[in-house]
Amino acid sequence: MQFDDDAQLDTSEVQDVRGSRIPGGRATVGGGLAGLIALLLGLFLGVGPDNLGLSSGSDQPAATASSLAQVQQTCRTGQDANTKDDCRTVAVVNSAQDFWDQEFTRRSARYTRSPTVFFSRQVGTACGTATSAVGPFYCPGDRKVYLDLGFFDELRSKFGASGGAFAQAYVVAHEYGHHVQDLMGTLSRSQDGRTGADSNAVRVELQADCYAGVWARHATTTNDESTGRPLITSLTDADIRDGLDAAAAVGDDRIQERFQGRVTPETWTHGSAKQRQQWFDQGYRSGDMARCNTFR
Repeated sequence: MQFDDDAQLDTSEVQDVRGSRIPGGRATVGGGLAGLIALLLGLFLGVGPDNLGLSSGSDQPAATASSLAQVQQTCRTGQDANTKDDCRTVAVVNSAQDFWDQEFTRRSARYTRSPTVFFSRQVGTACGTATSAVGPFYCPGDRKVYLDLGFFDELRSKFGASGGAFAQAYVVAHEYGHHVQDLMGTLSRSQDGRTGADSNAVRVELQADCYAGVWARHATTTNDESTGRPLITSLTDADIRDGLDAAAAVGDDRIQERFQGRVTPETWTHGSAKQRQQWFDQGYRSGDMARCNTFR
Protein backbone atom coordinates (compact mmCIF):
# COMPACT_ATOMS: atom_id res chain seq x y z
CA MET A 1 0.00 0.00 0.00
CA GLN A 2 1.61 3.22 -1.18
CA PHE A 3 0.65 6.88 -1.11
CA ASP A 4 1.51 9.74 -3.45
CA ASP A 5 4.61 11.30 -1.88
CA ASP A 6 3.62 14.78 -3.05
CA ALA A 7 0.03 14.75 -1.76
CA GLN A 8 -0.84 17.12 1.08
CA LEU A 9 -2.54 15.37 3.99
CA ASP A 10 -5.62 17.01 5.49
CA THR A 11 -4.97 16.75 9.22
CA SER A 12 -8.16 18.70 9.98
CA GLU A 13 -9.96 15.38 9.58
CA VAL A 14 -8.11 13.94 12.58
CA GLN A 15 -8.22 15.16 16.18
CA ASP A 16 -5.18 14.04 18.14
CA VAL A 17 -5.87 13.89 21.87
CA ARG A 18 -3.22 11.33 22.77
CA GLY A 19 -1.60 12.25 26.04
CA SER A 20 -4.35 14.65 27.08
CA ARG A 21 -6.37 14.14 30.24
CA ILE A 22 -10.13 13.91 29.97
CA PRO A 23 -11.60 15.76 32.97
CA GLY A 24 -14.53 14.40 34.94
CA GLY A 25 -16.57 11.27 34.50
CA ARG A 26 -15.43 7.74 34.90
CA ALA A 27 -14.89 4.76 32.66
CA THR A 28 -16.28 1.48 33.88
CA VAL A 29 -14.04 -0.53 31.58
CA GLY A 30 -10.46 -1.17 32.53
CA GLY A 31 -7.87 -3.82 31.91
CA GLY A 32 -8.01 -7.48 32.82
CA LEU A 33 -11.28 -9.39 32.69
CA ALA A 34 -13.50 -6.31 32.49
CA GLY A 35 -11.54 -4.99 29.54
CA LEU A 36 -11.64 -8.37 27.83
CA ILE A 37 -15.41 -8.62 28.21
CA ALA A 38 -15.77 -5.11 26.83
CA LEU A 39 -13.57 -5.99 23.90
CA LEU A 40 -15.54 -9.14 23.12
CA LEU A 41 -18.77 -7.14 23.17
CA GLY A 42 -17.63 -3.89 21.68
CA LEU A 43 -14.97 -4.51 19.04
CA PHE A 44 -16.03 -2.69 15.88
CA LEU A 45 -19.56 -2.40 17.22
CA GLY A 46 -20.06 0.87 15.41
CA VAL A 47 -22.00 2.54 18.19
CA GLY A 48 -20.72 4.42 21.19
CA PRO A 49 -19.79 2.85 24.52
CA ASP A 50 -23.01 3.91 26.21
CA ASN A 51 -24.83 1.33 24.11
CA LEU A 52 -22.64 -1.31 25.76
CA GLY A 53 -23.28 -0.01 29.26
CA LEU A 54 -19.67 1.06 29.54
CA SER A 55 -20.10 4.69 30.51
CA SER A 56 -21.38 6.38 33.65
CA GLY A 57 -23.97 8.51 31.89
CA SER A 58 -24.61 11.01 29.13
CA ASP A 59 -22.83 13.85 30.89
CA GLN A 60 -19.37 12.66 29.89
CA PRO A 61 -17.13 15.37 28.45
CA ALA A 62 -16.23 15.43 24.80
CA ALA A 63 -12.65 14.88 23.73
CA THR A 64 -10.57 18.03 23.98
CA ALA A 65 -7.65 19.23 21.88
CA SER A 66 -4.28 17.90 22.94
CA SER A 67 -1.31 20.17 23.45
CA LEU A 68 0.76 17.49 21.77
CA ALA A 69 -1.09 17.68 18.44
CA GLN A 70 1.36 15.14 17.07
CA VAL A 71 -0.50 14.51 13.86
CA GLN A 72 -0.75 18.17 12.89
CA GLN A 73 2.97 18.60 13.41
CA THR A 74 4.33 15.51 11.70
CA CYS A 75 1.80 14.35 9.10
CA ARG A 76 2.00 16.72 6.19
CA THR A 77 2.51 14.73 2.99
CA GLY A 78 1.96 11.36 1.40
CA GLN A 79 5.63 10.68 2.01
CA ASP A 80 4.93 10.94 5.75
CA ALA A 81 2.10 8.44 5.28
CA ASN A 82 4.52 6.02 3.66
CA THR A 83 6.84 6.12 6.69
CA LYS A 84 4.72 6.72 9.82
CA ASP A 85 1.79 4.65 11.13
CA ASP A 86 -0.26 7.57 12.44
CA CYS A 87 0.25 9.51 9.21
CA ARG A 88 -0.82 6.45 7.23
CA THR A 89 -4.06 6.45 9.17
CA VAL A 90 -4.58 10.14 8.40
CA ALA A 91 -4.11 9.36 4.72
CA VAL A 92 -6.60 6.48 4.84
CA VAL A 93 -9.14 8.76 6.54
CA ASN A 94 -8.60 11.35 3.80
CA SER A 95 -8.96 8.75 1.04
CA ALA A 96 -12.07 7.13 2.52
CA GLN A 97 -13.80 10.45 3.01
CA ASP A 98 -12.86 11.69 -0.46
CA PHE A 99 -14.40 8.55 -1.91
CA TRP A 100 -17.62 8.70 0.08
CA ASP A 101 -17.98 12.42 -0.58
CA GLN A 102 -17.73 11.76 -4.32
CA GLU A 103 -19.97 8.68 -4.14
CA PHE A 104 -22.71 10.54 -2.28
CA THR A 105 -22.49 13.39 -4.78
CA ARG A 106 -22.81 10.90 -7.63
CA ARG A 107 -25.99 9.65 -5.98
CA SER A 108 -27.32 13.21 -5.53
CA ALA A 109 -26.87 13.01 -1.77
CA ARG A 110 -24.76 14.96 0.71
CA TYR A 111 -21.88 13.44 2.63
CA THR A 112 -20.93 15.00 5.97
CA ARG A 113 -17.30 14.45 6.89
CA SER A 114 -16.52 12.72 10.17
CA PRO A 115 -13.32 13.34 12.17
CA THR A 116 -11.27 10.47 13.56
CA VAL A 117 -10.07 10.99 17.13
CA PHE A 118 -6.72 9.48 18.10
CA PHE A 119 -6.67 8.80 21.82
CA SER A 120 -4.71 6.83 24.36
CA ARG A 121 -6.08 4.93 27.35
CA GLN A 122 -9.37 6.81 27.82
CA VAL A 123 -11.55 9.24 25.91
CA GLY A 124 -14.77 11.14 26.51
CA THR A 125 -17.34 11.17 23.73
CA ALA A 126 -20.93 12.19 23.14
CA CYS A 127 -21.74 8.50 23.65
CA GLY A 128 -19.97 8.27 27.02
CA THR A 129 -16.49 7.57 28.29
CA ALA A 130 -14.54 4.61 26.93
CA THR A 131 -11.12 3.09 27.39
CA SER A 132 -8.86 1.52 24.81
CA ALA A 133 -10.21 -1.89 25.82
CA VAL A 134 -13.37 -1.24 23.81
CA GLY A 135 -11.43 -1.18 20.56
CA PRO A 136 -12.09 1.19 17.64
CA PHE A 137 -15.64 2.51 17.51
CA TYR A 138 -17.93 5.04 15.87
CA CYS A 139 -20.11 7.31 18.01
CA PRO A 140 -23.33 8.43 16.28
CA GLY A 141 -23.85 11.04 19.01
CA ASP A 142 -21.02 13.20 17.71
CA ARG A 143 -20.42 11.40 14.40
CA LYS A 144 -16.77 10.70 15.12
CA VAL A 145 -14.55 7.65 14.81
CA TYR A 146 -12.43 6.85 17.89
CA LEU A 147 -9.17 4.95 17.64
CA ASP A 148 -6.28 4.08 19.92
CA LEU A 149 -3.48 3.31 17.47
CA GLY A 150 -2.16 0.69 19.89
CA PHE A 151 -5.03 -1.50 18.71
CA PHE A 152 -3.12 -2.27 15.53
CA ASP A 153 -0.46 -4.06 17.58
CA GLU A 154 -3.19 -5.97 19.43
CA LEU A 155 -4.72 -7.00 16.11
CA ARG A 156 -1.57 -9.05 15.57
CA SER A 157 -0.61 -10.02 19.12
CA LYS A 158 -4.05 -10.75 20.60
CA PHE A 159 -6.16 -11.65 17.60
CA GLY A 160 -3.59 -13.38 15.41
CA ALA A 161 -3.93 -11.22 12.30
CA SER A 162 -0.94 -11.08 9.98
CA GLY A 163 -0.94 -7.29 10.16
CA GLY A 164 0.29 -4.98 7.45
CA ALA A 165 -0.63 -1.50 6.33
CA PHE A 166 -3.87 -2.52 4.69
CA ALA A 167 -5.03 -4.46 7.75
CA GLN A 168 -4.95 -1.10 9.51
CA ALA A 169 -6.70 0.56 6.59
CA TYR A 170 -9.47 -2.05 6.75
CA VAL A 171 -10.14 -1.16 10.40
CA VAL A 172 -10.46 2.54 9.56
CA ALA A 173 -12.57 1.91 6.45
CA HIS A 174 -14.92 -0.32 8.43
CA GLU A 175 -15.58 2.48 10.92
CA TYR A 176 -16.28 4.90 8.09
CA GLY A 177 -18.70 2.30 6.78
CA HIS A 178 -20.61 2.87 10.02
CA HIS A 179 -20.56 6.61 9.40
CA VAL A 180 -22.07 6.01 5.95
CA GLN A 181 -24.75 3.87 7.61
CA ASP A 182 -25.42 6.63 10.11
CA LEU A 183 -25.92 9.17 7.33
CA MET A 184 -28.21 6.77 5.47
CA GLY A 185 -30.27 5.91 8.55
CA THR A 186 -29.39 2.22 8.71
CA LEU A 187 -26.98 2.21 11.66
CA SER A 188 -29.79 2.42 14.21
CA ARG A 189 -31.10 -0.96 13.06
CA SER A 190 -28.31 -2.58 15.07
CA GLN A 191 -29.62 -1.18 18.35
CA ASP A 192 -32.69 -3.34 18.84
CA GLY A 193 -31.06 -5.32 21.64
CA ARG A 194 -30.92 -8.58 19.69
CA THR A 195 -27.83 -10.72 19.12
CA GLY A 196 -27.18 -13.85 17.09
CA ALA A 197 -25.99 -14.88 13.67
CA ASP A 198 -29.10 -13.48 11.94
CA SER A 199 -29.50 -10.35 14.07
CA ASN A 200 -29.53 -6.80 12.77
CA ALA A 201 -26.38 -6.15 14.79
CA VAL A 202 -24.51 -8.70 12.67
CA ARG A 203 -26.07 -7.44 9.44
CA VAL A 204 -24.97 -3.88 10.21
CA GLU A 205 -21.40 -5.02 10.87
CA LEU A 206 -21.25 -7.07 7.69
CA GLN A 207 -22.54 -4.14 5.69
CA ALA A 208 -19.77 -1.95 7.12
CA ASP A 209 -17.27 -4.60 6.00
CA CYS A 210 -18.81 -4.51 2.53
CA TYR A 211 -18.57 -0.71 2.43
CA ALA A 212 -14.91 -0.99 3.41
CA GLY A 213 -14.43 -3.26 0.41
CA VAL A 214 -16.22 -0.78 -1.88
CA TRP A 215 -13.82 1.96 -0.79
CA ALA A 216 -10.84 -0.35 -1.35
CA ARG A 217 -11.97 -1.06 -4.92
CA HIS A 218 -11.94 2.66 -5.70
CA ALA A 219 -9.05 3.76 -3.49
CA THR A 220 -6.48 3.99 -6.29
CA THR A 221 -8.84 5.91 -8.60
CA THR A 222 -10.28 8.43 -6.11
CA ASN A 223 -8.60 11.76 -6.78
CA ASP A 224 -7.19 13.85 -3.96
CA GLU A 225 -8.21 17.50 -3.96
CA SER A 226 -4.68 18.79 -3.36
CA THR A 227 -3.14 17.13 -6.42
CA GLY A 228 -5.98 15.98 -8.64
CA ARG A 229 -4.39 12.53 -8.45
CA PRO A 230 -5.27 9.51 -6.30
CA LEU A 231 -3.79 9.74 -2.82
CA ILE A 232 -3.32 5.95 -2.78
CA THR A 233 -1.14 4.97 -5.72
CA SER A 234 -0.79 1.25 -5.14
CA LEU A 235 -2.94 -1.45 -3.59
CA THR A 236 -1.74 -4.99 -4.23
CA ASP A 237 -3.32 -8.42 -3.98
CA ALA A 238 -1.15 -8.97 -0.90
CA ASP A 239 -2.68 -5.86 0.68
CA ILE A 240 -6.18 -7.18 0.08
CA ARG A 241 -5.20 -10.52 1.61
CA ASP A 242 -4.03 -8.65 4.71
CA GLY A 243 -7.42 -6.94 4.88
CA LEU A 244 -9.27 -10.23 4.51
CA ASP A 245 -7.06 -11.78 7.17
CA ALA A 246 -7.85 -8.92 9.57
CA ALA A 247 -11.57 -9.28 8.86
CA ALA A 248 -11.38 -12.98 9.72
CA ALA A 249 -9.36 -12.35 12.88
CA VAL A 250 -12.17 -10.25 14.36
CA GLY A 251 -14.97 -12.63 13.43
CA ASP A 252 -17.16 -13.54 16.39
CA ASP A 253 -16.32 -17.23 16.13
CA ARG A 254 -12.56 -16.59 16.06
CA ILE A 255 -12.72 -14.22 19.02
CA GLN A 256 -14.94 -16.54 21.06
CA GLU A 257 -12.78 -19.56 20.34
CA ARG A 258 -9.62 -17.69 21.24
CA PHE A 259 -10.85 -16.05 24.45
CA GLN A 260 -13.58 -18.31 25.83
CA GLY A 261 -12.73 -21.65 24.24
CA ARG A 262 -16.13 -22.21 22.62
CA VAL A 263 -18.30 -20.67 19.92
CA THR A 264 -21.79 -19.42 20.84
CA PRO A 265 -23.53 -18.11 17.69
CA GLU A 266 -26.56 -16.92 19.66
CA THR A 267 -24.41 -14.15 21.17
CA TRP A 268 -22.80 -12.96 17.93
CA THR A 269 -22.86 -9.24 17.20
CA HIS A 270 -20.44 -9.00 14.26
CA GLY A 271 -20.58 -12.15 12.19
CA SER A 272 -18.28 -15.09 11.63
CA ALA A 273 -14.80 -14.89 10.16
CA LYS A 274 -16.12 -16.35 6.91
CA GLN A 275 -19.01 -13.89 6.72
CA ARG A 276 -16.79 -10.88 7.36
CA GLN A 277 -14.40 -11.97 4.64
CA GLN A 278 -17.24 -12.69 2.22
CA TRP A 279 -18.84 -9.28 2.62
CA PHE A 280 -15.57 -7.36 2.39
CA ASP A 281 -14.82 -9.35 -0.76
CA GLN A 282 -18.32 -8.63 -2.09
CA GLY A 283 -17.72 -4.90 -1.74
CA TYR A 284 -14.23 -5.10 -3.18
CA ARG A 285 -15.15 -7.18 -6.21
CA SER A 286 -18.32 -5.24 -7.06
CA GLY A 287 -17.22 -1.73 -6.09
CA ASP A 288 -20.92 -0.99 -5.69
CA MET A 289 -22.50 -0.04 -2.38
CA ALA A 290 -25.86 -1.23 -3.74
CA ARG A 291 -24.42 -4.76 -3.57
CA CYS A 292 -23.99 -4.39 0.19
CA ASN A 293 -27.58 -5.07 1.24
CA THR A 294 -27.02 -7.48 4.10
CA PHE A 295 -30.64 -7.12 5.27
CA ARG A 296 -32.18 -9.23 2.50
